[in-house]
Amino acid sequence: MDQLPRTPSPTDITVPESRVRTIVVVRWGLLLWAVALLVVLLVPELRSEGRQWWVWVPVAGLVGGALGHVYLARGRGNAEMA
Repeated sequence: MDQLPRTPSPTDITVPESRVRTIVVVRWGLLLWAVALLVVLLVPELRSEGRQWWVWVPVAGLVGGALGHVYLARGRGNAEMA
């Protein structure tokens, strides 16, 4: 009778250590949301014909990213300086 492959237990799995700090990723995200906001504001076609809400998408991204940045900068949410 064939044996089923052994399923790994949580202790068998090792997660590779990240070389990039989380706050750096958040800063890049904020920069990209700011660029998206500028593009939407500078290209009038992106705000016309029922697409006025497109402006608020990068605004929401900036607000969420800013909250995340403050959270990480204060030292909370950092798993050993994630």
